[in-house]
Amino acid sequence: MNFNNKLIIAIDFDGTVVEDAYPKIGKPMLFAFETLKKLQDDGHRLILWTYRSGKRLNEAVKFCEDKGIIFYAVNNSFPEEEYTKDVSRKINADIFIDDRNIGGFLGWGEIYQILTNTAPPEISKKKGFFSFLK
Repeated sequence: MNFNNKLIIAIDFDGTVVEDAYPKIGKPMLFAFETLKKLQDDGHRLILWTYRSGKRLNEAVKFCEDKGIIFYAVNNSFPEEEYTKDVSRKINADIFIDDRNIGGFLGWGEIYQILTNTAPPEISKKKGFFSFLK
């Protein structure tokens, strides 16, 4: 459901937000947290949508929180949703970002560009990633 041209974005964790090292947590993907923060600042709702559960899920959520990302919901369509066997596990989102998309993972710079229709970023040691996010 799209409210005021803002998106609900379901985001996988392993191989998307971080390098795939399951059950451990891999290194953050290049520009992952910068992009997620900017998308949140732009008013989009981010849902962590992952195979992880229990302790491993809690570790992923805490890892993201420590990097400044608090998800709108985790493995649910909205925060108050309670999963039961009578309710579908399919997440209600406008966009799904996952390393297992057809064509693979595009990278966070390209994803941000697609979602915001911005010009390609000029990534350099001097300007860095945020030069195109401002």
